[in-house]
Amino acid sequence: MKLVVIGGVTGGASTAARVRRLDASAEIIMFERGEHVSFSNCALPYYLGGVVESSDNLLVVTPEDFKKKHDIEVRTRSEVTAINREKKTVTVKDVISGKEYEESYDKLMLAPGASPILPKSIKGIESSNVFTVRNVTDIVALKNYIDNNGVKDVAVVGGGFIGVEVAENLREAGKNVSLVEGTEQIMAPFDYDMVQILHKEMDDNGVKLYLSSTVTAVNKGSVTAVKDGREFEVPAEAVVMAIGVAPETKLAADAGLALGETRGIKVNHNYQTSDPDIYAVGDAVEIFSNMTHSYGRLALAGPAQRQARAAADHMCGKHHNNKGYIGSSCVRIFNQNAASTGLSEKAAAKAGYSFDSVLLFPSDKPGPMPDSHYMAFKLVFEVPTGRILGAQAIGLGSADKRVDVIATMIAMGGTLEDLKELELCYSPVFGTAKDIVNMAALVALNILYGEYKQVHVDEVRGLVENGAYIVDVREPGEYEEGHIKTAHNIPLSQLREHLDEIPKDVPVYVHCRSSQRSYYALRALKGRGFNNIVNISGSYLGISLYEYFNDKTEGREPIMTAYNFD
Repeated sequence: MKLVVIGGVTGGASTAARVRRLDASAEIIMFERGEHVSFSNCALPYYLGGVVESSDNLLVVTPEDFKKKHDIEVRTRSEVTAINREKKTVTVKDVISGKEYEESYDKLMLAPGASPILPKSIKGIESSNVFTVRNVTDIVALKNYIDNNGVKDVAVVGGGFIGVEVAENLREAGKNVSLVEGTEQIMAPFDYDMVQILHKEMDDNGVKLYLSSTVTAVNKGSVTAVKDGREFEVPAEAVVMAIGVAPETKLAADAGLALGETRGIKVNHNYQTSDPDIYAVGDAVEIFSNMTHSYGRLALAGPAQRQARAAADHMCGKHHNNKGYIGSSCVRIFNQNAASTGLSEKAAAKAGYSFDSVLLFPSDKPGPMPDSHYMAFKLVFEVPTGRILGAQAIGLGSADKRVDVIATMIAMGGTLEDLKELELCYSPVFGTAKDIVNMAALVALNILYGEYKQVHVDEVRGLVENGAYIVDVREPGEYEEGHIKTAHNIPLSQLREHLDEIPKDVPVYVHCRSSQRSYYALRALKGRGFNNIVNISGSYLGISLYEYFNDKTEGREPIMTAYNFD
């Protein structure tokens, strides 16, 4: 077999390496139009902040390594300009000399990836101070421009993974950083209530956020943006465009290969295109979501590697069980670790699920441990089945560990009952005996089985404005440090002596710091005939984090006397 691979990064390089392991006699040629192959895409932003000290450290495998270790021929600066399906050849142009030639294939792998979106509607988008981040050459050019021109003010346009990581690393490098995002939040995989923690973290670390704002022009020393019809200027001597990527499908389309509903290359369960001798993987393809039962595109390295292995296996006569994708990801934003998997609430709603969620702020380690901190954890589940649909975790500790557990449960079709009984390892160095994920399952089961009712943090402002009866069961000292303005302070430790103060004819909403004491209070009141008690999911921590950033940036009247983030 002669395999030709177009694209030498995650999908392409993984395919070539897997075929070599399965077929020692195969002839394998990999074409890459860029300068490098097999580099760490996801580590690119960290070169800006000095975490990755040298751009050479971004390179994983060199062409020479591919040849010596795997007998794979790599031709860089070689752009495939056409696929000639009737002849089973590709036309290749040497980027340096401009010379063209044809190369034959038995099997062809398309792994061209996706290219950053640069809207032509933005005036000045082609200016020399506008950069994208796709490869090592891009990131080196950006850093050299900043260093050589003494740039202090940088605008990052787009609040996805690349945008927030570039913003963080530029800020760590001492730059004045503004991030302009067209929607109301950064990091789309997270729900709005959870992402407020990340908004606060960026704001606390000096990144100026402009949300629901659209860049319309790149000027000398600034960008022009618009929000709610109001035009304003953002200081910017350099601009990084990170608003998204578009699949590289021109080569496939020109060859008559079918595209999917989302304009990615259409592939079957073995990642074959409409031509059975041509495969495609990675950012350029359209793949199946087993959560929404629809097709979409997923620009993540992990799925691309698994796709590449599956395609290579099929080329070599091995079978593959394609279960679709879940969508798991994580990111670090300054001190906060954030991870998500499966469906958020907004994604579950869009997909038409009947669902609910719980929001907890438990400690990630026992209290006596010096590095114990709260972790925000949200669990989304189907109603009435209890099937786990997704999770989000944000905190100073191991958010990825908790979300990895949920990703596994989703892959296995797990329910809340399964998660409740899941046996995980324990030491106070690593976590709590009843881990966060177990605790989330217990809370969610209480909601699913109707043990009590809850309201979410985004509903609290409406409760306050409508005069709802709210009980804060924290101790008086905690209450004095900050509380909801209309809340009545009846500490859990004194609850039984003050039952006559709590009405039975209207809903009573209870909260504490993290929902644990308010749950105890709810149970105690229910046991004494109160059937009107509703728990506030997320409690004071959740309310503080939800309200803080919006109050600060939107000029809203606070519903709290003070915010509490501890």
